[in-house]
Amino acid sequence: MLEIGVVVHGPGIIDSGYALKIIKILENYGNVTSRLGGTMGRTAVIDANLEDIINIEDKLLPSESIKILAENSDVVFLLNSGKSTLTGHTFGYKVLSHIDFNVNLIQIERPDKDDGIIIKWNKNTDNELIESVSCDLKLPITDAEDVENQVVDETGYITDENIIKRKVAGVNIGENIMLNGTIIGQVTADELIIIAKDDEIVDMQGGVIKQHGLEKLGSVDLKSAIIKTGLLRRNDNITPRVLKHQENEELYAIYLDHAAEDVYKYRDADVIVCIGDDTTLLTSDIVYRFNIPIIGITDGDLDRVVVEGFKHEKSTIIQLTPGHDDKIGKVIHEKIFNMKNSVNINSIDQLKDNIIEIINKSDIEYEFKFENETKL
Repeated sequence: MLEIGVVVHGPGIIDSGYALKIIKILENYGNVTSRLGGTMGRTAVIDANLEDIINIEDKLLPSESIKILAENSDVVFLLNSGKSTLTGHTFGYKVLSHIDFNVNLIQIERPDKDDGIIIKWNKNTDNELIESVSCDLKLPITDAEDVENQVVDETGYITDENIIKRKVAGVNIGENIMLNGTIIGQVTADELIIIAKDDEIVDMQGGVIKQHGLEKLGSVDLKSAIIKTGLLRRNDNITPRVLKHQENEELYAIYLDHAAEDVYKYRDADVIVCIGDDTTLLTSDIVYRFNIPIIGITDGDLDRVVVEGFKHEKSTIIQLTPGHDDKIGKVIHEKIFNMKNSVNINSIDQLKDNIIEIINKSDIEYEFKFENETKL
């Protein structure tokens, strides 16, 4: 029996039902071990009730998941559904470039679409296996060389001393630009080039910078950075699966001011205080699955990186006048959390009252948003 590893990337392949379908097909050819690659698919795995099939315990890059599975697998399948053929091909190419050994990798890309394809990344891959899977899924097969030629033409980076220019493939005008989990701008043209100097993003061609995002991002290696454009989860017909939450004997709250942080590690918290529109939207949507309310401090500068965001019925979102969410957030962090990541509280209502008291003392105008609504 073959030992088959499967790395599932992104919510799209899960929401479409094809992740489970392909895993079941591969079980006809051997023993299958599956794990998530990346973090954006975790919520989709939970909604689909697939935690017992797809390992989501570790926060790993796709290349890291492939390396782990390759140690004990005869072949590894990478399942993805990019927003276009080009972005899907580019994704596989970039993942493979981060693996420093010859892995027997087969990518199944956009199987739910008319242009779905199977990419044979290794010349020594078992042709009988890949042809059988191709027949099962009714998808054509392409070799690595064809994909590489296309990707190299459309993407890559140019280095000139301390300046790096990186081209981003498959962008559409109006999309958000997310780098290492932080929104740093918006696409304004059909082609996007991000420019860094001394590990700081300094300019964009075909995009407009969101300065506030760059401040949160800090220094970055543009060559290896993970760049996404568009929505993190495109399916707007999502039914979230809500798990039971057991309150702690001593209630505790988490302070969160960065959307890129691993929110899933706070699934045992009793409430999360979120600073910023994007952080509030993403955190609320994720911890809704764990039946956890949030208190969001926003200022209306929302990039909306998911189509629908869900919110616990006991959550509160306080919208301040523009430009004040970070300022109030810093005071909350100092006065209530004592500059720590978490703090024990007597009750969520008291925590909310303490936050409102801080806002009132600042003389900043505010209003409550989305109270008693499920969707943001």
